[in-house]
Amino acid sequence: EILRKKLGYQGYLHLKIMPGAEFDQVYRAMQLADRVSVNLEGPNTKRLQALAPQKVFLEELVRPLKWVEQIRSTKPGWLGWKGRWPSTTTQFVVGAVGESDLELLSTVESLNRQVRLARGYFSAFRPTRGTPFEELPSCNPWREHRLYQASFLLRDYGFGVEEMPFQGGGDLPLEEDPKLAWARQNLKGAPMEINRVDREQLLRIPGIGPMGAMAILQARRGGRLHSLEDLKRLGIAAGRAAPFILLDGARPAFQ
Repeated sequence: EILRKKLGYQGYLHLKIMPGAEFDQVYRAMQLADRVSVNLEGPNTKRLQALAPQKVFLEELVRPLKWVEQIRSTKPGWLGWKGRWPSTTTQFVVGAVGESDLELLSTVESLNRQVRLARGYFSAFRPTRGTPFEELPSCNPWREHRLYQASFLLRDYGFGVEEMPFQGGGDLPLEEDPKLAWARQNLKGAPMEINRVDREQLLRIPGIGPMGAMAILQARRGGRLHSLEDLKRLGIAAGRAAPFILLDGARPAFQ
């Protein structure tokens, strides 16, 4: 309130909601901020107890996120800052207490659906001297990277968590991105015809994102796509897509 009302600050403001916050405090924060967040730290009660036993997963952390969505759903947007309600994020510590990628992404998928989470953040664990976890090894930073990639597939590409290419133990492969790993398992022997498949199917193909899928659909209205060069002109990473597609019924040549 000092920033907004007294100092007249009009720029971006992200407020973190602390464990134990009350409903009216959350509501007031939403009237002042562009984004609010509640850091869950762990994907469920069991993992949070090992990570931060003083915190209560459902009552102190998940409930405020649900309050945020309740306010967005029931109160008019003009009550929020600059006439709209803030977006919501959360953060997880990765690799400190034995949680799997499956646990983390299942929670993210649930929050995407229940509270319209804008983004889940992942922080690879690194030990700090003088803390209870100082003897634990650091988390591989590639694991953090793969979790981000997978979370974007859940949020923007129509994938479900059950489709992620988990390995034994419920973790993602570190050596390749999850979309490519999924494609190798599902499209290598059943390539998609670029001139026929819909947007949801296009988004399953490596090298094609939301903008690329839109460009393909627009280009198809003016005629068929015949070559990888046609795709390159649309901004598609044609080399990544080539092993998993058909053009006019034929597999394109690729290295």
